[in-house]
Amino acid sequence: MVNHYTISQLTKEFDISTRTLRFYEDEGLLQPERRGRTRLYSVSDRRTIAKILMARRVGFTISEISELLKLDLSLPNTAKQLKVVMDQVEKKRQELRNQRRDLEMMVDELDNLEDACLAKLAEIGVST
Repeated sequence: MVNHYTISQLTKEFDISTRTLRFYEDEGLLQPERRGRTRLYSVSDRRTIAKILMARRVGFTISEISELLKLDLSLPNTAKQLKVVMDQVEKKRQELRNQRRDLEMMVDELDNLEDACLAKLAEIGVST
């Protein structure tokens, strides 16, 4: 089992630049182990990178990702703080549901456009 990953292994695996990983480190999202000038990323760091990239793809900001990662490590201890977190989670969940609905509608629109193009091609005698 692999205990550590190098920056080049992770950049290849996730198809991202070394600059991207360094940016996430500068933002405090990652804290790789250092041996001299070499960064060594743990299995946990690798999972964190996957979470960060997924969150970025769906539109989370760096500060939102930072908050989520902090919550993954330690939930608040008071009912009031937990309620605030739960409200934030529900708000973001609803935003994502709306985004998913919009994406599904856009895919339907693109399907309709493709169908129209295929019909027009058939009309002018071009086969696909």
